[in-house]
Amino acid sequence: MRLSRLRGENNEGLLAGLIILLVLVMGVVEPGFLGPATFANVVRSLLVDLTFALGMLVVIVSGGIDVSFTAIAIFSGYGVIVLMNDLGADGTFWPFALAALTGAVLGSLNAAMVAGFRLPTLIVTLGTQGIVRGALIAFIGSQYLSNLPTGLETLARSDLFAITTGGGTARMTLLALPVALLCVLVALLLRSTMLGRSIYAIGGDVESARRVGIRVGRVQTFVYLFAGALAGFGGLMHVTLSRQANPYDLVGSELDVIAAVVIGGASIFGGRGSVLGTVLGVTLIALINNSLVLLGVPSAWQRLAVGLLVLLGVGLQALGQGRRKSTPILAEARS
Repeated sequence: MRLSRLRGENNEGLLAGLIILLVLVMGVVEPGFLGPATFANVVRSLLVDLTFALGMLVVIVSGGIDVSFTAIAIFSGYGVIVLMNDLGADGTFWPFALAALTGAVLGSLNAAMVAGFRLPTLIVTLGTQGIVRGALIAFIGSQYLSNLPTGLETLARSDLFAITTGGGTARMTLLALPVALLCVLVALLLRSTMLGRSIYAIGGDVESARRVGIRVGRVQTFVYLFAGALAGFGGLMHVTLSRQANPYDLVGSELDVIAAVVIGGASIFGGRGSVLGTVLGVTLIALINNSLVLLGVPSAWQRLAVGLLVLLGVGLQALGQGRRKSTPILAEARS
């Protein structure tokens, strides 16, 4: 019983143990790795992916998959910058609200096709990715923008706190605060609301969910609007943190986010997953990438490592799924 509690409902304990082991190993290999500067750099590097992963978590728990979120993200982030530059407008907070709204509008394309026509989510979101990215390049812009509005530039340089040590100053970006708040809100949504329970229900068995009165179409509509809004918010965060807007960014990096959610215990079959597991999964991917960069390992090996983690996570889930299917029979035999 104690072992199962330590392991966690979605193996969060095992994942936390793996992260601690990786940190200790890197601390031995590179003594400078253990310090506030590394912590700040890892957190900064995972903020955008964690925002995307929260939206992906909700989609996967509902039994779907979304590969369009990166296109929606860069459309929203880049589009807001272009609009602000064209209007000569400035701001710090309202651009994020506009980016989230833009993402939700684009996410409605997925919602309409999945909830309205019950089409396969992978095919729908692949199509949406192409449409959104093509529209961005054709109608919004294809030029690299190196100058952001003053409000966003100031936000990019703003720190939540700074720690000065002998090795320099470790700065925690202010944008870590809204991401932490999003983690809390998504956790409350999934665990403490009827909507969250409905998302788990349709991911577990959509037909059974319909029979008990859950309005599957409405729940799926919310899921893809919500994922789109988080993608839009994360897209502008990426632009702000990198201090440049490139319409060719993000698309192609879906694997890291999906890997983090799956490694974090979310079932690719739907119906299972947690915010804590997702945070740990994103942290593990960020640590692996930062560690490999620190060790001078080529980027191709980073992609290999992430791909292997995805296969391992899905393989373990498939194995666990087979065991769970046999559990009722064994339980009945024992009783």
